[in-house]
Amino acid sequence: MDERYFPKTIEEKWQRLWEEKKSFSVEEDPRQSKYYVLEMFPYPSGRIHMGHVRNYSIGDVVARYKRMRGYNVLHPMGWDAFGLPAENAAIERGIHPQAWTRENIQYMKMQLKQMGFSYDWDREIATCDPQYYRWNQWIFLKLYERGLAYKKNSSVNWCPSCETVLANEQVIEGACWRCETAVVQKELEQWFFRITAYADELLRDLDRLHGWPDKVLTMQRNWIGKSIGAEIIFPLVNREGSLRVFTTRQDTICGATFLSLAVEHPMALELCRGNAQEQTVREFVERIKKNSQARRAEEEAEKEGIFTGSYALNPFTGENLPIYLANFVLMGYGTGAVMAVPAHDQRDFEFAKKYGLPIRVVIQPRDRFLRPEEMTEAYIEEGIMAESGPFTGLPSDEGRERIAVFLEEKGWGRKDTRFRLRDWGISRQRYWGTPIPMIYCDGCGVVPVPENELPVVLPGDAPFTGKGGSPLLENKSFLAVSCPRCRKPARRETDTMDTFVDSSWYFLRYISPGFDGAPFDSRKASYWMAVDQYIGGVEHAVLHLLYARFFTKALRDLGLANVDEPFTNLLTQGMVCKETYRCEEHGWLLPGELAGSEKTGWRCPRCGKAVEKGRIEKMSKSKKNIVDPEELIDAYGADTARLFTLFAAPPEKDLEWSSQGVEGCYRFLSRLWRFVWQHGEILSQAASAPAADTLATGLKELRRLNHRTIKKVTDDIEARFHFNTAIAAIMELFNALSLAARADLKGGASLIKEGLEAIIVLLHPFVPHLASELWEILGRRESLEEVPWPAYSKEALEEEQLLIVVQVNGRVRGKITVPAHASAERIESEALSDPKVKDFVQNRKIQRVVQVPRRLVNIVLER
Repeated sequence: MDERYFPKTIEEKWQRLWEEKKSFSVEEDPRQSKYYVLEMFPYPSGRIHMGHVRNYSIGDVVARYKRMRGYNVLHPMGWDAFGLPAENAAIERGIHPQAWTRENIQYMKMQLKQMGFSYDWDREIATCDPQYYRWNQWIFLKLYERGLAYKKNSSVNWCPSCETVLANEQVIEGACWRCETAVVQKELEQWFFRITAYADELLRDLDRLHGWPDKVLTMQRNWIGKSIGAEIIFPLVNREGSLRVFTTRQDTICGATFLSLAVEHPMALELCRGNAQEQTVREFVERIKKNSQARRAEEEAEKEGIFTGSYALNPFTGENLPIYLANFVLMGYGTGAVMAVPAHDQRDFEFAKKYGLPIRVVIQPRDRFLRPEEMTEAYIEEGIMAESGPFTGLPSDEGRERIAVFLEEKGWGRKDTRFRLRDWGISRQRYWGTPIPMIYCDGCGVVPVPENELPVVLPGDAPFTGKGGSPLLENKSFLAVSCPRCRKPARRETDTMDTFVDSSWYFLRYISPGFDGAPFDSRKASYWMAVDQYIGGVEHAVLHLLYARFFTKALRDLGLANVDEPFTNLLTQGMVCKETYRCEEHGWLLPGELAGSEKTGWRCPRCGKAVEKGRIEKMSKSKKNIVDPEELIDAYGADTARLFTLFAAPPEKDLEWSSQGVEGCYRFLSRLWRFVWQHGEILSQAASAPAADTLATGLKELRRLNHRTIKKVTDDIEARFHFNTAIAAIMELFNALSLAARADLKGGASLIKEGLEAIIVLLHPFVPHLASELWEILGRRESLEEVPWPAYSKEALEEEQLLIVVQVNGRVRGKITVPAHASAERIESEALSDPKVKDFVQNRKIQRVVQVPRRLVNIVLER
C-alpha cells in the first residue's frame, strides 16, 4: 500500500472487477423484496456534465444502500436518443444522425463507467434502436384502435428555426424551449394522443402520490386544471346561431357587458362578414395569429381587441352585448368564447378600461360597497350578489349553484366541467424520431401499418439539407408503399413522433429489454413495477412526468401494466451552479481561460481588459460557467467528484460550485487513506472490541459516537436523502478515531478498528472505489457489495450519566444528572437551573463556582 492516495489506479481496478463479476446484474427473485431505483436517462449529446454527475451520484447512493439493506435492486441506464440536435449535427457536419448518436453513446457510456455507477448494463436501451421504437409504433396502433390516437387540423406552435411543431409545454415565454426562437401559430393536420380521456384520473391519482414533492403535484394540478362551472348559450342578434361560453363564475352573468372571442374561433370572421369592420378585423386576426398562444396568455401582455360589428343576447338581462375579438382569449381552453365581466375579472377590467366598455358590479364584498367609477382593479373574491334579479342578495357561492340549475331549467345552458389539459399533439416534421405507422391511400383513406410489418424503419439515405420540413418527404423509397388493404400505390406518413413518446414508457422496457412479444414482459413487470425511487430535474414536472403517467394508465388498460402510477417516490434534484465571467468585447469566458487572479482581478486573455464576474447561476455551455467532469476525475478521481456533489448541498437544493470544496473532499479521502496506511496493519490484527462495561471513559464515548454515526447516516439516507449531513457525521467520527489513535488509549485498537470498518462500510455508497480498496487492505475477503449495512446498538446510544451533588456555601441543596461527557460550563448551567438550588441562591450575587470533576458543584455566595 502506497502512502499517497492515487484514485485513478484504484478506480480503474474496481471498475474492471465489477464489470468482470457483473456485480450489478439482477434478475427477479420472489424470495427477496425488490427496489427499483431510476434516474431520468440522458440525451446522448456527446459528453456528460456536472448535472449528470450529481443526478446519477444521488441514484447510485440509493441503489448501493438498498443492496446493502438486503433488497433486490434494479438500477438500469439507457439513452433518450432521438432528438433535433442529431439532425442539426447531420446538417452542420455532414454526419448521419445515427452515427453521431452512436458515437456519443459510446463515449458517454465510458464516462458513466468511469464514475463507478452501479448500473446493470445488460439492460441498456437506446430509443433510436428499431427494436425499441417498434414498440412506440405498436403502442400508437393500440391507442389508435381505441380512439386514443387521432388526426385533426389544429393551430399549432411552430418554431421557424427548428421547422417543427412544439407542444404548449415546450414554449417558454413565447420562445422555443430548445433554440429560443420566437414561436408562431400555424394551421397543420396533426396526430394527437387523447390524454384528456384520462384527465379526471390523472388529477385524482395525484392524491395518492405521497412520495412526490408538493411543488410538482401543484404544477400538475394546475396544468390539468379542472374547472367546474356552466356552459351558457348567447343567441346572436339579427342572425342565426349562437355562441356557447364556458364560465366558472356564472354568478356574475348579470355583470357581463361584452363577449370576447379567440381569433381562431370558427365564428371570428363570419361575424364581421359584409360589414364595415370586415377588413380591419381580418388584418387584426392575421396579426394576432402570428403570436404564440403562450405569449398571448401571459398576464402582463398588453390586452388588444377589435369589435366585430355583431352582438349577442344576454339571456338573463335581455341586453345586446357587443362581440369583440381579443388577443388573450385562446381556443385551447373552454369554448374560445368568454363572457366578459369587467368588474370581476382583471383581464376583462383592463380591456374594458382600454376600449371604454361598461363596468357593472354584481358581486359586492361584505365589508364595503363598490362603485364602478372608483374601481382601480377587478373584485374577484366571493361576496353578495347584486343587481342580479331574483338572485340578488344570495352569497355568490350559493348563487353559482342556483344559476346553474336555472340555466338548465330554461334551456339556456347546462352545468359543465372543463379541463385546461389539451390532447397531446405528437406530430413532428423531423427525421430523427419514431415514424408514425400510418399509410394514406386514395381509395382506402388512412390505413394503419399491419403489426407484422413493424417496425417502420427510418431510411438511412435521407437527405439533410437544412431546408424545408422533414427529409422523409424527399425520400421516395420510404414514401412509396402499397396500401395494406387494396395493395394499390399509397404513401407513408412522414411525420415522426414527439420524442417525449420515447421517454413515456422506457422504465417499463428496462424490465425486459430483449422481450420480443410485447413492449415488455407483463410477468416481470408485476415483480418490478412501480419504480420505487425516480430522480430527475423539476423542469420535467409537467412534460415527461405527466406523459409517463398517461402512458402507464393506457398500458394498464391494454392489459400490460399492473400499476396505476409509474413512480412511487420522486426526488427532483437541484441544479449545479457557478459564477459567470464575461468580457465586454469577447463575451463569456471559461474559468480556465482567465488571466490574473482573484486577488489582483481577472482579465480577458485576448484583450487584457478587466472581466466582469457575474452572479451564480446554472452551469451552461452558452455562458461557459462549466466544469468538465473528465478534468475533475483526472485531477481528483471519481470518488472525489461524487463526494463533493453529495456533500455540498442537500439533493433537492441548488449546488454552488466550489473548487475549495472539491479540494476539501479530496483531502478528507486522502487523510482516510493515510490513516489506513499508517494503522492498517495493526488494526487488521486487533482483537474484537472488549465488553462495553470494561472500557475506559474515552473509549466508551468513542463507541457511543460510532453507533450514533451509524444511526445518523442510516436515518439521513433512509428518511430524508440528506447525504450532506450523513457525510458530515462520518467525517466527525473519523476525526474522533484519529484523535483516539494518537492518544494510544489502552484497549483502543479494537474499538478504532470497529469504528474504521463502520466508516468504510458507511462510505461505500458514496465513494465505492476507495471504500472497496480500504476494505480489502484491512484483510476482509468478502466484497462490500456482499456486506450488509451496519446496525447500531440502542444500548450503545445511551449516554453514561453522572450524579452530581450541588452545594450552596458548602451545604447540600440539590442533585443533578448530566451526561458523562458534559462540559464544565454545562454542568454549572444545569446546577444553577435546578429549582431547589434557585430557591437558595435567589437574587444573591455569586462569588464563584467550584467543581470537583464528576462528583460535586459548590456555589459560593457573597456574604
